[in-house]
Amino acid sequence: MEVCVAKKAGFCFGVNRAIELTRAAVLERAGPVYTIGPLIHNSQVMACLSKLGVKEVTDLAEAEDGGNLVIRSHGVGPEIVEAAEARGLKIVDATCPFVRKAQVLARDLTAGGFQVVVFGDKDHPEVRGIKSWSGNKAIIVSSPAEAGLIDKSKKIGLMVQTTQSPTSFKAIIEAIERTGAEFKIFNTICNATVERQQAALDLARQVEVMIVAGGANSANTRKLAGVCRASGTTTYHVETASDLDPAWFGGVKVAGLTAGASTPDWIIEEVKRRMIDNEGMGTNEEMLANEEEMKDAVEVKSLRNGEIVKGVVVHVSQDEVMVDVGAKSEGVIPIRELSCCDVNSPQDIVKVGDEIEVCVLKAEDNEGRLILSKEKADAEKTWAKLEEILNTQEAIEGTVREVVKGGLLVDVGTRAFLPASLVERGYVEDLSKYLGQVISARVIEINRGRKKVILSRKAVLDEEFARLRQEMLESLQEGQIVKGIVRRLTQFGAFVDIGGVDGLLHVSEMSWHRINHPSEVVKVGDELDVMVLRVDRESEKISLGLKQVLPNPWDSVDEKYSVGSIVLAKVVRLAPFGAFVQLEPGVEGLVHISHLADRHVAKPDEVVTEGEEVNVKVLSVDKNEKRIRLSIREVAKEKQEQVRRDYSSNVGQNPADEVITIGDMVGNLFDKKD
Repeated sequence: MEVCVAKKAGFCFGVNRAIELTRAAVLERAGPVYTIGPLIHNSQVMACLSKLGVKEVTDLAEAEDGGNLVIRSHGVGPEIVEAAEARGLKIVDATCPFVRKAQVLARDLTAGGFQVVVFGDKDHPEVRGIKSWSGNKAIIVSSPAEAGLIDKSKKIGLMVQTTQSPTSFKAIIEAIERTGAEFKIFNTICNATVERQQAALDLARQVEVMIVAGGANSANTRKLAGVCRASGTTTYHVETASDLDPAWFGGVKVAGLTAGASTPDWIIEEVKRRMIDNEGMGTNEEMLANEEEMKDAVEVKSLRNGEIVKGVVVHVSQDEVMVDVGAKSEGVIPIRELSCCDVNSPQDIVKVGDEIEVCVLKAEDNEGRLILSKEKADAEKTWAKLEEILNTQEAIEGTVREVVKGGLLVDVGTRAFLPASLVERGYVEDLSKYLGQVISARVIEINRGRKKVILSRKAVLDEEFARLRQEMLESLQEGQIVKGIVRRLTQFGAFVDIGGVDGLLHVSEMSWHRINHPSEVVKVGDELDVMVLRVDRESEKISLGLKQVLPNPWDSVDEKYSVGSIVLAKVVRLAPFGAFVQLEPGVEGLVHISHLADRHVAKPDEVVTEGEEVNVKVLSVDKNEKRIRLSIREVAKEKQEQVRRDYSSNVGQNPADEVITIGDMVGNLFDKKD
């Protein structure tokens, strides 16, 4: 049978830290070591710690004055710490940083007038501790039904036990939303918990049987088993390999294994071996070996100056960062040793829970502190990388930290200079906009002796531009509609960027009507939809059209300009054979010289001038050939006919007008004229 182990299983950072701090307190031999309740919810680990001399107590009265009191990773209320200090007990605070964050948040929210609501198990020590930090004012809810009964008249600060699942927390949020209460959400679920549950769920979906190893009293292990069962896969929760039943694996080809945050590696390995070979109980020698493994796991690291070690960030303040590197106490990174560049806020560089490499500057300073440097560890690792990528011409990522004279300072693990002329493909007016940005650049010069590194972002952008240009040229098809941005205007057209490639939008393709300059239609910066008219991949030339994506006014001319109708038009140009007039932008018609007047016309300018507005009569429309014949003469004829009809009508209605003189006729004609 194949046994697959989840990618995230076993000790979390907080549990591992608590064991290391307890171990350090034991090895210092400065009095007895006590824990309030089990340090972790795993009886096998607690048995090993007991053999090392760690005593579990349920009440402070059981601890001898002057001893060491380990605060387990679940944390406790502030009143317990005060009582312990009053007894003279030395506090070894192993509270998980994620739990500590939740405790401080509960305190601050309560002080800010919020009603703190915690989703979790009210009997769990972590939840009891968080409630205590709120002055015991927090409300604990364990189900959506309980969340729905919260007093909605108060401003609510919603928190969550670090080991709860995101899905369950979402149900609580939705229940409170339905009440209409005003509330703020603070997701205090530990990232390690989320990752462990997701890894277990992913594995459970791929196997036939799932085994979850961990203490029976461990809340996070029980939730882990619940997540696996929810996948539909048969799941069993065991504490040790002795709890396995061979009948569970009958006919099973692939089984999965995961473990809670309080389960050590040696138990996981023992369960895995037993699943594979289905043997009986382990021998005494195996059990002793496991205990020795546990003891080995809690040995204090002996650190040397200049050594590079890995650690986990446990606290970030304004002027220093504390890192757990497995020594007897956390190491300190002064803010000046955090980065190669000036740092205003350590939170911009690291966060609690980050795993980082540090260099030991002093194993012990005058105050007995372990002094570390992230900057030196980063630089040591970076120089080898820089020399390699200088030869391979690969790009390197870095964070812009400062604007200096002539360019930018970039943190690439060591300080690098990016000249202003190499920041972009063109000139950059304001370099400050790059502060805090992660950029990709190419190393063009290094000198380790002088700690000199020169970068070029322009080289990366040029390469990217060339790649995009080639891809665009290969993908473009004639007739395709693409989006573009007008970059430059010329007398004959506009150059439009259509995704890394400039195409020419000729002035003749901008509009259905005649224009004299591209600025009449577009301006630099305009975003346009344009049609690809032609693509010459060899010469990398692209012709674009704008009018092709606009309505063609000729499509509806026969409806708008019916034969026989009279419309107002503008004379746009004169020719020896007549005058061209514009009915609307994009639609022009011809008034032949013979239709300019009811007399012989030698030249069109005898009757009309460019820019003049005239009434014309539509003689014919040919939409396909885009031709419209017009007449000014016919309009004049119709007007004269109308005058005659009006005159004749007036004569018939006036009995006094028996004699009509030539003067009367001329006078009447002028009266009717427009």
